[in-house]
Amino acid sequence: MKQMPASVRPVSPTPPTPFDASRTVVIAEARRHWIDGEAVSRDLPAGATRIEPWITRSWQRCIDAGQRPQHLVTFDAVSKAAAKRVAEQHHALVSAARPVIERLSRAIADTRYFAILTDADGIVVDVGTLPGGTDAADRHARDIARIGIDLSERAVGTTAIGAALAEHESVWLHGGEHFFDATSVYSCAGAPLFGPEGDCIGMLDLTGVQVAERPELRHLASQSARGIENALVQRHPCELLLHLAWPGSAENEASDGLLCIDAEGRVTGANAAARQMLHQPLLRQLATLHCNDLFALPLDMLFDASRRGDAVEVPLWSGLRMRVRPRRGGHDGRDRPAAVGASADVSAAGLDRPRLRDVETALIRKAVTDARGNVAEAARALGISRATVYRKLWHGKISGRGPRDRTD
Repeated sequence: MKQMPASVRPVSPTPPTPFDASRTVVIAEARRHWIDGEAVSRDLPAGATRIEPWITRSWQRCIDAGQRPQHLVTFDAVSKAAAKRVAEQHHALVSAARPVIERLSRAIADTRYFAILTDADGIVVDVGTLPGGTDAADRHARDIARIGIDLSERAVGTTAIGAALAEHESVWLHGGEHFFDATSVYSCAGAPLFGPEGDCIGMLDLTGVQVAERPELRHLASQSARGIENALVQRHPCELLLHLAWPGSAENEASDGLLCIDAEGRVTGANAAARQMLHQPLLRQLATLHCNDLFALPLDMLFDASRRGDAVEVPLWSGLRMRVRPRRGGHDGRDRPAAVGASADVSAAGLDRPRLRDVETALIRKAVTDARGNVAEAARALGISRATVYRKLWHGKISGRGPRDRTD
């Protein structure tokens, strides 16, 4: 029989290591200490009962809800009609996540882990490819891999799903770190999902049944969650989709900031990278955030750059500079190039820099807006004369700047 090359030969999952055994002891001791209230064994090294704080917080919530580890966990049946309703309700999320989950399923195919997508309440809305395994492992996998089933903390206790939704952070937990004895067969990584407005809309979970620990899946879950978030922003209705990066950095679809702007310049959506780069944690908390509140240049320069297919180096009000590539978004939410044949290659020398005059005008306009139309106060804040303010504003009105031109 012809042998398969080593480079493409399937690799069997790594068997449990001594690390797994020691972790099992530590987790068991932690459960006796935190859940049963027993003293720490003197035979264990100092810190052996130190479990991630979010795990003990989840355990405490379960106890406060009247749960005990030995209580029966029931995975309720979900009717076809209920599953269909859930899928239809979350069509946008599932549609954006499906390509990511398909790639993810291939990446973890040999680990006996599988992907689960939930909404913000812990209800399963999509599932990746299930692995083969023993009859028992297969049954445990199918218990939770059903669209419409409730896997929230209130339903099944401490899991990566409930923890990621509660903590808004990526998590990893294994075996007995789950609250209920019945769910200790699972090991799982999870990462929350944030929508274009910055609020948590669900989470991505990677779960295995009776498998060795794979803490590195926490990173994979986080990276995949960012991919889903980016897909949601790229589908978000907008006039301009701004790709943000720091000057000198390589363009990277996975790590670039994404900012959605409507025809009037109002910010309507962003991914996590853009919110961090622009220090805007949650868009929903702001009544209206305008691109002029972020960028020290006129809005029409961004539209001009989108028509040319250019990247522009944009000054921020903080004094930092950012590379911005604007593209037309469209009301169907699909990102489409601004110019046919526009080069995707960007170099520092090829950036279109805004003219100094336009930047000065934008700074003055911002100062007048902050002063609520008081030109004298704006002039004092800028250290220039009122005549200069009026002259710059007059030139700005001639070139046309939209609703933000008003100074009264």
